[in-house]
Amino acid sequence: MKYLGIDYGSKRVGTAMTDDTGMMAFPDEVLKNDSKLIENVRTKIEKNNIKKVILGESKNYKMEDNEIMDEIIDFKAVIEATMEIDVELQAEFMTSMQARKIQGNNDKIDASAACIILQSYLDSNKNK
Repeated sequence: MKYLGIDYGSKRVGTAMTDDTGMMAFPDEVLKNDSKLIENVRTKIEKNNIKKVILGESKNYKMEDNEIMDEIIDFKAVIEATMEIDVELQAEFMTSMQARKIQGNNDKIDASAACIILQSYLDSNKNK
């Protein structure tokens, strides 16, 4: 089963995908958060035979929802309604900072953050 990981941001949306076995996550690309975002995600899902989307759930230091969570919930609802695919939230905390620490600051940070979110989901569900 192949998964798509998404790190949703107000300007950029990072994506990551698993290998065909659904065991290992890899950074994919960074999409602009614009009027073409939903269509770009749909194309990615169809082209890569994605079976489930893992979407980062943005939390602050107190593990409370960040302001962007309303947009994330709306984005999740649109994907589920228009693409008939399951979207699961995965708690994420400072994934962009983790990605910067690993690779430095570059234009693929959001894709790497999506990869961290997706791999975290995979690791937490290995023994279920």
